[in-house]
Amino acid sequence: MVNVVEQRLTELGIQLPTPAQSVANYLPFSTIGSVIIISGQIPISNSDVQYKGKVGIDLTIEEGQAAARLCGLNILAQLKVACDGDLSRVQRCLRLGGFVNCGPDFTDHPKIINGVSDLMVQVFGPEIGRHARAAVGVNSLPLNSAVEVEALFKIND
Repeated sequence: MVNVVEQRLTELGIQLPTPAQSVANYLPFSTIGSVIIISGQIPISNSDVQYKGKVGIDLTIEEGQAAARLCGLNILAQLKVACDGDLSRVQRCLRLGGFVNCGPDFTDHPKIINGVSDLMVQVFGPEIGRHARAAVGVNSLPLNSAVEVEALFKIND
């Protein structure tokens, strides 16, 4: 049987990154029953933060969206490990929590977090990929990251 999620990733030209390891006293994901909680992911690729600074000051809206999308790819990489390599086990993306590093006058947080929301719908389809969400502006993020996103998923046991 063809794994629809893996097929979509291939069609979208997406190769998931290697999941990042924890850099402090936390787990990259935690599972309770059929719910997986993915710790906040930042826009890291090849061990480097790809989007640094404040969206709306140092980075454009489009760069902020790309940063959020990269956070989403890192979420999917962690999720794949949590699902023992089988993303077809995902029943629903339940919630995304997005944090945008920005100045005090920035108000386009939802536009930025759309970068990861759109990715989840592209990968899982609207029935599974649409989710509840928060998009919050903050004064700073770890390693001067432009965006950080956490996630909750429901999976098949």
